[in-house]
Amino acid sequence: MNRNAKINTLLLLIVAALAVLPLALGLGDDKEEPFAGADAQAESAITEIKPDYKPWFSPLYEPPSGEVESALFALQAALGAGVLAYYFGLRRGRRQGAERVRAQDDAEGARPETEEV
Repeated sequence: MNRNAKINTLLLLIVAALAVLPLALGLGDDKEEPFAGADAQAESAITEIKPDYKPWFSPLYEPPSGEVESALFALQAALGAGVLAYYFGLRRGRRQGAERVRAQDDAEGARPETEEV
């Protein structure tokens, strides 16, 4: 196993641990919504501090349920990941194509040229 494969395996294990450990340790079991988003946590903290607070604006679209909201967020994340994967794949493909052209040019330059009369 080369060095890059070891690093990738280690990073994958760390990400898996970050995803599984909060669930395995039962973090957030005492809360009604244990893994609420940062927006919901900020809203509850603000209403605890100042109950009469009125937001400056309201959302343009309010999903009918938390499941729909989660699905839309997952769709947004998937689209973003797809765009990034396309971009990096395109860059790599262009780089590999340029390297092939360079290698062909070098190979052609090394061949003895013959003149046809």
